[in-house]
Amino acid sequence: MTERITTGDGSATLFVPALNETYHSRHGALAESRHVFIEAGLKAAFLKFGTRLNVLEVGFGTGLNALLTLQEARKHGVELWYTALELNPLSPDLLDGLDYARASGHPDDDAIFRRMHDIPFNVAGDVTDLFVLEKRMVDVREFSDSPYRYHLVYFDAFAPKVQPELWTPEVFKRLHDVMAPDGVLVTYSCKSDVRRCLEECGFRTEKIPGPPGKREMLRAYSR
Repeated sequence: MTERITTGDGSATLFVPALNETYHSRHGALAESRHVFIEAGLKAAFLKFGTRLNVLEVGFGTGLNALLTLQEARKHGVELWYTALELNPLSPDLLDGLDYARASGHPDDDAIFRRMHDIPFNVAGDVTDLFVLEKRMVDVREFSDSPYRYHLVYFDAFAPKVQPELWTPEVFKRLHDVMAPDGVLVTYSCKSDVRRCLEECGFRTEKIPGPPGKREMLRAYSR
């Protein structure tokens, strides 16, 4: 049974005993999400594409990445369409104790966090005036969309050892096909196999400093 645990920075995550895997880093759920997806991903996309962005997340999970993305975009007046792929939505009782609005320093955003989870799947809904969320219940291996649509991709699937079927050239080729030229993809993994898969699909990759507990992570750019 999935359970809540406290990570190294005091923020919560979920642990799945059947997989022996957590949704976020045990070294710090909030710290990892901010470092990998906001600092390395979203801010890089701001610089390249300006104030209107389409974001694709592989693995909506707890919604932490989406919440932090909204908070950062709000500071800069950036308009976002956020598409998230998730096959296994979490139950409300698991989400209630995460308290990510308070942990992120914005306790008033609790209603926003709840709105993100209340929006039905496969229906686009306004979270704020500048943030539209579209959660799709689809396997990334079957995902498709308009070419060149996405400026930024968060690849946040469970680790390759847990979900090896998602870290393949076939999956990364699907993502490359829907990304704008010079679009940004970020992931916490820095495995050599992952980097080779990305490069095989046309991405240009770079290793950059990782979040707490990880020496490096990957950032990639579509061609």
